Amino acid sequence: MTTSLLFAQAVETAKVAAQEDYLVTFGVVPSAPETGYGYIKAGAALSFATPITLTAYQVQSFFEKPNRVTAEAYLQEGGYTWNSGMFVFTAKNYLQELQRHRPDIFAAVQKAWQEKTTDLGFILPGKDAFTASPSDSIDYAIMQVTDRAAVVPAQFGWSDVGSWDSLWQIAPKDDNGNVINGDTLVLDTKKSYIRAENRLVAVIGLDDVIVVETADAVLVMHKSKAQHLKTAIQHLDSSQRKEHLEHLRVHRPWGWYEGIDKGERFQVKRIMVKPGEKLSLQMHHHRAEHWVVVSGTAKVTVENKETLFTENQSTYIPLGKSHRLENPGKIPLHLIEVQSGTYLGEDDIVRYEDSYGRTI
Repeated sequence: MTTSLLFAQAVETAKVAAQEDYLVTFGVVPSAPETGYGYIKAGAALSFATPITLTAYQVQSFFEKPNRVTAEAYLQEGGYTWNSGMFVFTAKNYLQELQRHRPDIFAAVQKAWQEKTTDLGFILPGKDAFTASPSDSIDYAIMQVTDRAAVVPAQFGWSDVGSWDSLWQIAPKDDNGNVINGDTLVLDTKKSYIRAENRLVAVIGLDDVIVVETADAVLVMHKSKAQHLKTAIQHLDSSQRKEHLEHLRVHRPWGWYEGIDKGERFQVKRIMVKPGEKLSLQMHHHRAEHWVVVSGTAKVTVENKETLFTENQSTYIPLGKSHRLENPGKIPLHLIEVQSGTYLGEDDIVRYEDSYGRTI
């Protein structure tokens, strides 16, 4: 039976259970004593008026990620599945259980919805209420405490790809068991995942390692320590670092911008504007900007005066002046922006007019 058919059967079974007011999760039938996943113990089989291909079970218990001995015992006993973290339920039933078991989260969510705004066609919950909501997973907040939890055992070839090690496991490998992407020099190295995105990465004489280079940061760790990456991220949070939250290249509906350099009272960015797109008509309180066109044509509006600039031409946007950047051409517009001023944050912006519905 194909993977797609097995998946379809599991989803159809979960749908029927959800329509019967259960909150359903998929339990993946284990192929090995995996210690990186939580486990679910199935209880009594459920019966429904609607015929189902697979069997759904009442959840008896959830278990945290076990050690190797415990995981082997689970497989030997039977009736245990990996907790996939995928759910099927109706919004009504979920909100009922959320209000019952976590009224604090329910109240915050309800207030956030009441204070919603729209941006680029998306509905945004009220920021203050949303950020004030307690943080908890569906597993802890609902699934482990509700009496309406059900599990559908599934065999559709699942991996959560929740770590670099799991990505190595599923990716094509060379003769040495390595997964290699990008500009690399790999010598005397086996069973490793190596990814270079921006520069040459050399790995010599190492086995079972993860090496990932991006424009933001470089990660080097042993594959067996993949689960410890969360600890590293916690250190970044506690140190108020931003590498795991913000990327150098930021995409926008009109194109993208990318940080190049930054210092006291200045920063430099690359900007790309798609053909026919334009940024908002805006103003900054704390910074002035210099724009140098690298390629393409820029239509620049400053205080209602429009000017066209082409390759190697530049212009200056004084602090406090309304301005807009537009690409009227048929090829992408690339330019360099140099910002200078007392405050250079992205929130120093007043939008007077915007094609994408943004108000700040």
